[in-house]
Amino acid sequence: MSRDIFQEEHIIFRDAFGKFLDKEITPYFEQWEQDGIVPRNVWNKMGRNGFLCPWVEEEYGGAGAGYEYSVIINEEIFYRGFTGIVTPLHSDIIVPYIHSFGNEEQKKKWLPGCVNGEIITAIAMTEPGAGSDLAALRTTAVKDGDEYIINGQKTFISIGILSDLVIVAVKTDPGVGSKGISLICVEDGTPGFTRGRNLEKMGWHSQDTAELIFEECRVPAANLLGEEGQGFYYMMQKLQGERLVAAIMAQSMAEAMLDMTVQYCKEREIFRKPLSSFQHNTFKIVEMATEIELGRTFVDSLIKDFIAGKDIVKKVSMAKAWVSEMANRVAYHCVQLHGGYGYMEEYPICRFARDVRIIPIFAGTTEVMKVIVGRMMGL
Repeated sequence: MSRDIFQEEHIIFRDAFGKFLDKEITPYFEQWEQDGIVPRNVWNKMGRNGFLCPWVEEEYGGAGAGYEYSVIINEEIFYRGFTGIVTPLHSDIIVPYIHSFGNEEQKKKWLPGCVNGEIITAIAMTEPGAGSDLAALRTTAVKDGDEYIINGQKTFISIGILSDLVIVAVKTDPGVGSKGISLICVEDGTPGFTRGRNLEKMGWHSQDTAELIFEECRVPAANLLGEEGQGFYYMMQKLQGERLVAAIMAQSMAEAMLDMTVQYCKEREIFRKPLSSFQHNTFKIVEMATEIELGRTFVDSLIKDFIAGKDIVKKVSMAKAWVSEMANRVAYHCVQLHGGYGYMEEYPICRFARDVRIIPIFAGTTEVMKVIVGRMMGL
């Protein structure tokens, strides 16, 4: 499929990044899946090679590159199924909070490390009793002189073990609902900030997901990100970028699953004929290919609109819901076409099917996406 988003320099970059992944990630990824975490030096290598936050301006250590480069990094990682390499979460979801809402002192303090891999970020929104309903979060931050005292617990926090800097959603004014939410940056080693266990998940085994605990955690007031009471607004503003990243992940994984299944069906024989020669299988593959083509067209149109600075809240909510569900339909049928081998860990389709399942859940469930679109349609 011809994609007019990318120019020659982007194609060269994709080739270079692909070679980096083949050398630095492919030989070791299965071991990291068993270990339940990606080594920290992988982040350092990504940073040194310019593969973290490529959009950050040169004055803060970045390359000042366009969003197209972030798209390429995301696509190449997830087409290969390297779900533990969640650098797009760091680069294109979390660090933009610092860039957009941080003051100059905060940007100079943190952005260079985010670019070179010395600072790994996480964002802590979800709590045991507050997931999609962010307004219901209970973690509090009470101002005490030139500090905030944070108390509360977060869960399902991606990069929760490795992170050096966590943006924490807190209630600074519990009496006014969502208008009382603020964002505060908590650095590793801050007294009162501890990490729970590395959670065991259905998929994404090499991606560290943790519980975070704050007990009388004292943080400098200077670590407040943006203005007090504006946290909910900030999160709503940035969620469209997060949902676009999720749609790109799902689309890339769907394309990979189809490609590996087509190859398998051409090579695998049953009753002395290739699996692909049976009409039912042919039709099923064509149906998947059609949905994937539709998804690619939709996602690419959103990438263009996002680069152009357009409001994509409605469409990206549609895409996040539809593309992630489509990728799961593809996973189901691809496993079925692989037969018993599709259930074996030695075949990539098995891990892809496990890993793609989370995408309709994180960054807002499919159901929440439909609620958002319904409200925007006046329903």
